[in-house]
Amino acid sequence: MRIVMMGTGTFAEPTLEALLASKHTVIGLVTQPDRVMGKERGSTRQVGRGMKDIAVERHIPVLQPESINTPAGAAALKDLNADLLVVAAYGQILSKDVLATTPHGGINVHASLLPKYRGAAPVAWAIYHGESETGVTVIKMSVSLDAGDMLAQEKITIGPDETAGELEARLAQLGARLAVQVADQIAAGTAHGLKQDKSLVSKAPKLTKEHGLIDWSRPAEAVCNQVRAMQPWPTAYTFLHQPGQAPLRVIVNRARPFVGQCDPAPCGRVAVAQPGQLLVAGGATGAGQQTVVEILELQPSGKRRMSAADFLRGRPLEATAWLGGESPDSRPQA
Repeated sequence: MRIVMMGTGTFAEPTLEALLASKHTVIGLVTQPDRVMGKERGSTRQVGRGMKDIAVERHIPVLQPESINTPAGAAALKDLNADLLVVAAYGQILSKDVLATTPHGGINVHASLLPKYRGAAPVAWAIYHGESETGVTVIKMSVSLDAGDMLAQEKITIGPDETAGELEARLAQLGARLAVQVADQIAAGTAHGLKQDKSLVSKAPKLTKEHGLIDWSRPAEAVCNQVRAMQPWPTAYTFLHQPGQAPLRVIVNRARPFVGQCDPAPCGRVAVAQPGQLLVAGGATGAGQQTVVEILELQPSGKRRMSAADFLRGRPLEATAWLGGESPDSRPQA
């Protein structure tokens, strides 16, 4: 079949490369316009090789409209005379007119076990909510967000310390394999769809920087899930407050629930149990037991990423130090 690939970023790249290595012919790429963001020094976004660069190397035409859902966008797709659209992390919901430009419409490679986590950030939200497994679903595209019939689905286990970036890299490879599998089935006329159970739908909205702010009233496991979910972007962060000092923004890169005895403390209160060990009081479990987070790696504003031990050597903490929002009004209550 003649295929137009539509996608942007590292999740989509393996699918494009797998299609290029398959028996099908990729006759066009539609990707987002070139952006400065993501390639700037110090960015935490994953960039990869670049969809456009992969296509140019293979002399494949590239379309980069601000919106593909315009008469001009649909006409440009129609002119390519493709049989199928294959979409992975493209970033736009396709209109009925766009899907009608090919005889077989479009399929979407989505990084969740649909109908769970429909939306732009399914990997991050699966980790955030403490899921133990996730996967990839390939769906027949419709004009509703991630609501089409399921053509293929496969599960994988989420590692206990796995970040969203690490998990997405694994899911990208799985998605590439399933995309080719479904394209083969469509070509052979053997593809069969399964409708999604609407009662099981959950949402995975686009991440913002605000999603990274840690709420220390949540249990330790939930806080540590957030730290993993927000990597590589927007990262989990908090503010360190000490008497007589301005609040210090701190990115929390690695953390784990602390197993051991600690005195009860207000949520967000900082403790140094042993040299190099940075503990923060978290919220209570459902059983009412207070939890504690151990911060392992962090990055103070304007500094490099470092271990908790290195941080503590350079910045002794007052006994009244605490973590929370930027405002002093977020001080833990005794």
